[in-house]
Amino acid sequence: MAFPERRYPLIPAEVTSNPDIMGGWPCIAGTRVPAMQVVIEIRGGATDSEIFDNYPSIPVDGIEAVCEWAKVNAISLDPNATDNPFSN
Repeated sequence: MAFPERRYPLIPAEVTSNPDIMGGWPCIAGTRVPAMQVVIEIRGGATDSEIFDNYPSIPVDGIEAVCEWAKVNAISLDPNATDNPFSN
């Protein structure tokens, strides 16, 4: 009997920074996907489905982790934001 595909990770996704991975840019843990890239995708109007299609290594709760990280770091997800997301 085959087991169904896991829909939720055992460990919640988080955004971490490691100087040895992507030059220390904050990334979704276990991936090389920079959190700011996901912010740019969200600001550009991408749906969760489109982001998952573009970055298949992101865990199912990865986008939520980026949104929480952005909130804690006062990074706007508003598509009309005029701040430079790379200035932080």
